Amino acid sequence: MISVNNLSLQFGKRILFDEVNVKFVTGNCYGVIGANGAGKSTFLKILTGEQDPTTGRVELEPGKRLAVLKQNHFEFDEFEVLQTVIMGHKRLFEIMVEKEALYAKPDFSDADGMRTAELEGEFADLEGWNAETDAASLLSNLGIEEAKHYLKMEELSNDLKVRVLLAQAIFGNPDVLVLDEPTNDLDLKTIGWLEDFLLDFKNTVIVVSHDRHFLDTVCTHICDIDYSKLNMFTGNYSFWYQSSQLATRQRSDKNKKAEEKKKELQDFISRFSANASKSKQATSRRKMLDNLNIEDIQPSSRKYPGITFHQDREAGNQILTIDGLTKSAEGKFLFNNIHLIINKGDKIAFISKNSVALTAFFEILSGNLKADKGELTFGTTINTAYLPNDNHSYFVDKIPLIVWLRQFANTDEEREEVNLRTFLGRMLFTGEEALKTANVLSGGEKVRCMLSKMMFAKANLLLMDEPTNHLDLESITALNNGMKEYQGTMLFTSHDHELVQTVANRIIEITPNGIIDKMMPYDDYLADAKIAQLQDELYA
Repeated sequence: MISVNNLSLQFGKRILFDEVNVKFVTGNCYGVIGANGAGKSTFLKILTGEQDPTTGRVELEPGKRLAVLKQNHFEFDEFEVLQTVIMGHKRLFEIMVEKEALYAKPDFSDADGMRTAELEGEFADLEGWNAETDAASLLSNLGIEEAKHYLKMEELSNDLKVRVLLAQAIFGNPDVLVLDEPTNDLDLKTIGWLEDFLLDFKNTVIVVSHDRHFLDTVCTHICDIDYSKLNMFTGNYSFWYQSSQLATRQRSDKNKKAEEKKKELQDFISRFSANASKSKQATSRRKMLDNLNIEDIQPSSRKYPGITFHQDREAGNQILTIDGLTKSAEGKFLFNNIHLIINKGDKIAFISKNSVALTAFFEILSGNLKADKGELTFGTTINTAYLPNDNHSYFVDKIPLIVWLRQFANTDEEREEVNLRTFLGRMLFTGEEALKTANVLSGGEKVRCMLSKMMFAKANLLLMDEPTNHLDLESITALNNGMKEYQGTMLFTSHDHELVQTVANRIIEITPNGIIDKMMPYDDYLADAKIAQLQDELYA
């Protein structure tokens, strides 16, 4: 168990945490959530001792070991991959280094012999003889082939380094496992393996993630950082979100009696508990929800942007025809000879093992990049709006945000300051924030601005390349809802499992040697054995 007692953290006049008290117990997985800047990563740094609080303390149960997913991808560049993983168990690695140094001494003494005997005993107690085998198994499960196990870390690509550091964190069965954005740079197969690992993990997990599907799969509790406090709730992210929204609606309903509100909340818990029985954590999660105190469900003070997409005109039946589209990079096909007909009302998620191919495809669709071969034919009624993966060029000018947005307005009414301020307020730019200059916005703020630009366009064909990048969970949830409710045609890419599953009615996978095109939900696509066989052939 790890406990946080009377913890506060203040930077100047800014209070990040104020008298936080919380306990993380064995057997649970805690998802730490909060708006961008709320202090999620800072809280994890306090737990791991990397950041000192202003007041209060963190106490780890005596004799227990805490492990953390390292964020510095260059910290271990001089070490071999397998060695880096074993370093996750600090004491075991210290013993191995000291043993090796003693055995290498040319003047090995009786005292050295006694010391090595002590070390060998401790080494055996820590199951050190299995260390290399266990580390190699972890690496293989995380998609790092054996040929790379003895390379230096500096020889690996960044995405493989992330996997090695993840293996380092979970090596040796730590008592408390702290993970900050563990799914970043992982493919779906590896994320699935990590989900299964954490579901079987018997100790304590504390995780920060923007991946709602991951949080829903692994979390038994949600810790919400809000207004300098940390509030803990039973259940996964979806349960926290839906229950807090229900409680918020109830608070504003002054006509409903207290007894009716309580029954509504109890019915909600029962329905969610029944759904939880279908999950991988069926027994533990259902038991938790069945025993949940109704008073534990509280309204959230979190704010969600208002993301709604409308069409200025309905599209005709001809949307887009793609004929023989081909693009290469560095002498290799990103995609080759793509033929597609996009139908009215399609919401297509484009996926690929190569994100460069996806971005190139969308840049070609938007007219920003030329294909090597092929043609695009848009219907005469089609007007598009595009959200690029890289939006840097839109935010170079040092102009106030309200002026930045005005250039995308279509009518005099939309250009009026009061209406621009109202719109920006819906997108969580309130008061003086509407006067911030475009060039100093954060990554998440820039994406919210680009979404505002798209909403002004009132397009009937939306193109989005990784729209959830840099967004917090509130904005991702609002975007997800806006994309589901949109009545037009939509082509998008995303690593957000929940968004793809709930929005897309068609999945198209782009490979160097062809495409896979299926009218089915995302989870069905992932579970289809014939598709998996086809993927192996097309990526070969």
